[in-house]
Amino acid sequence: MLAWNRARWVGAVCAALLAMTLAACQGSPDAGSGGPSPRAGRSPSGYGAVFLAVDECSSRGRDTFTEVPCRSERAVARVTARYDGKVADGPTCPSRTDFVLHISEGRPSLVGSDGTADGEIPQGYACMRNLEPPHPGDPGGGGGPRTIVGDCVYAAGRGQVRETACDGSGKEKPRYRVAAAAVDRVKCPALTALYVTLGGPEPVGCAVRV
Repeated sequence: MLAWNRARWVGAVCAALLAMTLAACQGSPDAGSGGPSPRAGRSPSGYGAVFLAVDECSSRGRDTFTEVPCRSERAVARVTARYDGKVADGPTCPSRTDFVLHISEGRPSLVGSDGTADGEIPQGYACMRNLEPPHPGDPGGGGGPRTIVGDCVYAAGRGQVRETACDGSGKEKPRYRVAAAAVDRVKCPALTALYVTLGGPEPVGCAVRV
């Protein structure tokens, strides 16, 4: 994990972002930008009262994130929701979130598949959407912090599955596609070959072979 540069409010990149275990993904319908707001504090960048608040944008270098105006040519992603606390304990991000940025008192960093990140006591997390394609959080996109209907997966051992691009462009070929979400397994379609944990009000993903 890369260190945070206090002068530029940058975040460290976790290399495992796109290889997240689906059983650990969040899966309720779109969460809005409401909910608990982060603790007060001014952003050193000067672009807002809170670092990476809803509708603010970030740039992304090879291994860092920095808050920038959304009209800047450096802007690459926008905050769609912002919450206090840890991802595992708080509201879920919108379904098409491309990545989640953990923001602590000391340094921002990308959230791992276990909902935590290296660093100090967490202040909150920002749900990020790329301004331009690719969008790994879209159905079938092959990544993102959530598993949603339309995503494809492959067996990863020990009863776990991982997401991969439905178009076959990923390292692993898709073996199953989440065709529907249900409140329990008995509500899944007859052709369901695999059950994937989604969470939320319809926590069961009904996956069919592809």
